[in-house]
Amino acid sequence: MGLSSLLVHKLRSLLTMLGMIFGVGAVVAMLSITAGAQKEMLSYIDLLGVNNIIIEAKEAVDRNELQARRQISPGLTFRDARAIRENVQGIEEMTPRKRFKPLKVLPKTAQEPPLLIGVESNYLKINSLKLVEGRFFTSGEDVRSKPVCVLGESAKVQLLGYDNAVGKFVKINDTWLQVIGILAHQATADSDVGGLEVVNRNNMVIAPLNTVMRRFEDNNSYLKDEIDGVYIKVASGTDSMETANVVRAILNATHKDAGDFTVVVPADLLEQRRRTQFIFSVVMICIAGISLLVGGIGIMNIMLATVLERTREIGIRRAIGARQADIVRQFLTEAIMISIVGGLIGIAFGFTLSKIIAAAAGWSTVVTWGSIAVAFGVSVGIGLVFGIYPAVQAAKLDPIEAIRYE
Repeated sequence: MGLSSLLVHKLRSLLTMLGMIFGVGAVVAMLSITAGAQKEMLSYIDLLGVNNIIIEAKEAVDRNELQARRQISPGLTFRDARAIRENVQGIEEMTPRKRFKPLKVLPKTAQEPPLLIGVESNYLKINSLKLVEGRFFTSGEDVRSKPVCVLGESAKVQLLGYDNAVGKFVKINDTWLQVIGILAHQATADSDVGGLEVVNRNNMVIAPLNTVMRRFEDNNSYLKDEIDGVYIKVASGTDSMETANVVRAILNATHKDAGDFTVVVPADLLEQRRRTQFIFSVVMICIAGISLLVGGIGIMNIMLATVLERTREIGIRRAIGARQADIVRQFLTEAIMISIVGGLIGIAFGFTLSKIIAAAAGWSTVVTWGSIAVAFGVSVGIGLVFGIYPAVQAAKLDPIEAIRYE
C-alpha cells in the first residue's frame, strides 16, 4: 500500500525524496573524499615508517644567511650522525643522506630530472621499500664507491622506458651509473608533511652514499650542509617520541640552538592526522546532515498534506475495524518508504559524485561500506522520526468526522 501510494503521485514523491537524495549523496561523497585523503596520507606516513625518526637539515638560501648560521653551527654533519649512533639507545638502523638535483641527465627526459640521493645500503630496510626488478646495492659497494644505482618507478620510465632496465646505464652530470634495481611505486604527499619537503619519491635515483660524496659535486654545495638528512629506525618496543627527544637534545647541543634542523617523528604525525581527519569527517557529516534534516522536514510536510487528502479513507478504514496502530503503521510505512527509496537513489548519486570529483580534481576517493551504512541509516531514521507525527495525527482522527470530511 505504501509503494502504491507513492506511485500514484510520482512527481510529488520524487520532489519529497530530493532532500534525502541530496543529503545521502552528500554524506557518501564527503566521507569518500575524507576516506581517500586519509588513506593516501596514512599510506605516505606509513611509508616514512611509524618506527622511524627523520632528521632534515634547514639549509641556507643565500651566502649571508649561511655566514650568520656558520658562526653558530656547523650544520648537519657526519659527526652529528656518529654522535647519535654512539649515544642514543634503541637505534636499530641508521643512515645519513646526501641529495641534489642533477644539471644534466642521459638519456634525456622532457620532464623534471630525477633527484639523486646517496644513502647507505640499510636505507631499503629503514623505509621498508620493495623492488620490482633487480636488487639494492650492498654495504661493500657503498664502501668501494661503486657507480651503481637504483631507480624509482617514474625515473625508470622517464629515462629508460618500460623495458627491463637492470644492467643499463644512466648518466648523471658527468658520471655513468649502472642500474641494478627498480623500486616499486611509493606513495607521495601533495603538500609538506610535518616539515618534510614534498619530494616525488618515485622520481629518484638512489646511489651509495660514498659514491655520491666522492663522484659528484653539487654547484651549490657551498650553501649546503655536509649531509642534508638522517634516517633512523628505532628498535621494536622503543618509544620513538622519547628517542626523538634525545636526538633533538644532542643536536641542539652541537648546533647551539641554531634551529638549522628539523626532527620529524612519523608516529606523532600519524596520531595528529588521525585526530584531524576525525574532526574533519564529523564537520562534513554535520554539514551534509543539514540536507537530510531539510529532507525530513519535507517528508513531514508532505505526509501531513497526505493525511488531509485521505481523511475519508482513514475514516472508512477505521469504520470497518482498523485500529489506531494500523493507521500509524500505514502512514509511517509510507514515510519510511520515501526515505528508503530516496536513500538508495542518494547512495548511487553519492557514488557517482565521488567518481566525478576524483576524475575532475585528481583526488583519491574511497567509498566505504561504513559511509553507505551511515548515510542510509540516518536517512531511514529521519524518515521514521519525521513520519511519526503525521501518522499519529492520522490515527487520532475521529472515524465519524473523517467519513463526513469533504
